[in-house]
Amino acid sequence: MKLKHLLASATLGLATMAVAQDDPLTVGFVYVGPVGDGGWTYEHNQGRLAVEEHFGDAVETVFVESVPEGPDAVRVMQQMALNGADLIFTTSFGYMDQTIEVASQFPDVMFEHATGYKRTDNVGTYSARFYEGRAVQGHIAGQMTESNIIGYIGSFPIPEVIRGINAAYIHAQEVNPDVEFKIVWVYTWFDPAKEAEAARTLIDQGADVILQHTDSTAPQAAAAEAGNVYTFGQASDMAEFAPMPRISSIIDNWAPYYIDRVQAVIDGTWESDDTWDGIGPGMVGIGEMTDAIPEEIRASATALKDSIAAGEYHPFTGPLNKQDGSVWLEEGETADDGTLLGMNFYVEGITGDIPQ
Repeated sequence: MKLKHLLASATLGLATMAVAQDDPLTVGFVYVGPVGDGGWTYEHNQGRLAVEEHFGDAVETVFVESVPEGPDAVRVMQQMALNGADLIFTTSFGYMDQTIEVASQFPDVMFEHATGYKRTDNVGTYSARFYEGRAVQGHIAGQMTESNIIGYIGSFPIPEVIRGINAAYIHAQEVNPDVEFKIVWVYTWFDPAKEAEAARTLIDQGADVILQHTDSTAPQAAAAEAGNVYTFGQASDMAEFAPMPRISSIIDNWAPYYIDRVQAVIDGTWESDDTWDGIGPGMVGIGEMTDAIPEEIRASATALKDSIAAGEYHPFTGPLNKQDGSVWLEEGETADDGTLLGMNFYVEGITGDIPQ
């Protein structure tokens, strides 16, 4: 696998040192999928391009796409560091341990790991509150379904994905008590063939609305072939499938974060930190709600989005029970971040088991 736009540059001596004005910073990005996936990796790459545009000649970027979560990731990160990367963003949950390993070998290089929770002096973490967008999607989906069956394509049964399923179900069930979720796990972030097959399976099971936590547009294409099935864009707008079947989307906006963290390195102010932002700060966006959604549903979904953004409403607000009927949140109680970050249970009403 070859580095794209591989550039050599001297590393920073220490994380606390500011980069000289005439010494360009080299920033690396490690991607789990191809930059053309139309979803997760596409949006991270848009952030990289925004860094290039913002800083001009002061920053050079490198990236490697389609890096498996395993030993290959270690080799790619090591090669980036050896070739002069001063700051490296590793953009998938499964890179967590590899990022920590390589960071220990290159203490003068700064690392940022997306969606993970392990930090060291030279490893920071960042993620987005995708569950806020899932709540808005569920609110729309629960009112758009006629079969009362909503399909959900899950990637891996990690807390991030489980949170999204729960948030979508809670808000679908709130507007439609008869709604049922059917979940298919594909154990991949990006595999168009598997994603399309999962979508077709859900459609065969009666789903007329499909949500996904996978990265390609294949479920959108499968829904378009089936007809009369609604979908939502994942990570990016996927607007090529609007106004049908893609009726709205969750958009991951990484550019402001990437620009801020690169600037911190240049200024010599970078420190290991954890960032978890949502709709309010703009890290999570809601794509255009097309005219396929009735006006009153668009209005109520917009009101929900605005209340989340303003901090007036938390998508996990009690009363809520766990799947087994035990009380999780009392009336008016909201979930704490620790529980959300480690979420390993479904809420009451979702059938089936979480794979182990």
